[in-house]
Amino acid sequence: MSDSAASLDMPLAHPAARWTQLGLGLICMMAISSPQYVWTLFTKPLGNALGVAPAALQVTFSLLIVLQTFFSPFQGYLVDRFGPRRLIALGAVLTGLSWVLAAQVNSLLMLYLTYGVIGGLGTGIVYIGVVGQMVRWFPDRRGFAAGVVAAGYGMGAIVTTFPIANLLASAGHRTTLLQFGLILGAVGFVAALGLRPPPTSATDDADDGAFTATGTMLKTPIFWLMFVMMSLMSTSGLMVTSQMAAFGADFGITQAMVFGLAALPLALTVDRFTNGLTRPFFGWLSDRIGRENTMCLAFALEGVAMTLWLVTRGDPLLFVLLSGLVFFGWGEIFSLFPSTLTDTFGTRNATRNYGCLYIAQGIGAIFGGPLASLLHDATGSWVSVFAVAIVADVTTAVLAIAVLKPLRARYLGTRMV
Repeated sequence: MSDSAASLDMPLAHPAARWTQLGLGLICMMAISSPQYVWTLFTKPLGNALGVAPAALQVTFSLLIVLQTFFSPFQGYLVDRFGPRRLIALGAVLTGLSWVLAAQVNSLLMLYLTYGVIGGLGTGIVYIGVVGQMVRWFPDRRGFAAGVVAAGYGMGAIVTTFPIANLLASAGHRTTLLQFGLILGAVGFVAALGLRPPPTSATDDADDGAFTATGTMLKTPIFWLMFVMMSLMSTSGLMVTSQMAAFGADFGITQAMVFGLAALPLALTVDRFTNGLTRPFFGWLSDRIGRENTMCLAFALEGVAMTLWLVTRGDPLLFVLLSGLVFFGWGEIFSLFPSTLTDTFGTRNATRNYGCLYIAQGIGAIFGGPLASLLHDATGSWVSVFAVAIVADVTTAVLAIAVLKPLRARYLGTRMV
């Protein structure tokens, strides 16, 4: 029996209440998305105010990502230990507080501590906690539910980008950080107060009485296969998506216009929407045709899109359209992997289990951009960068259908005996 078919036989946990939980989780995720997705707006004013070089300033962003991802197993443990309401509310407060404190800093070290460390810990608690809750509340629609809240994180900054940019221009970075820190922290805190775990009986029954402890999970080949696959997809996607401005300039796109708009900003706008849309879409699809089948389809789609993107790199219109397709084939990792992991190892430790897997995103964030730059500098061409990313996509698609699918089938068959 496939994971999606099995999930449809699971009892639902309070059908009406769970949609409220999904809505609250979505709000929480939207509230914590700005520190990552609007960071670029603050780099110039912060650099000027602190008198530091861009490379030193970017360490702040690296700290944010590292603390959000590499500490996620511990953050997941805390959520499971103390409950989603308290910890996710605390995470939202820490996220807002990181901006409030960053508004007061006068040194690079303090910026690292506030925006980077406190912000990374806060956003990590909320992200892992919310995803962990949704895969428990929706045993029959795990992919879709995880995709919806992940889309909130991926698209949430759309709501704040222009207001933040306008306030930056009129009032400066200190006022902007202070005001939006208070607003985002308050919104996330209030939404988190309504969160609660699903009834224990519902989640236990959904697991057929079986679950895997985190320590045991870490000893299974399935977990490490998924870890490698998610790392490959995260790295390959970021190798290209993080370098759009650089290779766009080399491809002659920077000054090009599409429908009367500058091609590169238009592509970035389209990408935000497709990066959010793909998460619930492929999550929904995986609930119906199976996780591995969907992985193979989505990962292969990204590989094909990247290939076409490279082949038609001089066409501004295709540059915009295919960039959106690339993001559409990449962002779904944040719905497919947590739902697959929970299908495999049960809901009881879902939050901390996904915390362990989410480190793979940190690996991609650390290595994706630098690896692309090193390859470009070594070969003098973006073709090598695209080639490596395409091979990684195709490899992961094959692993999903040829290795992960039979491996999980054997594991689940043994577990249910």
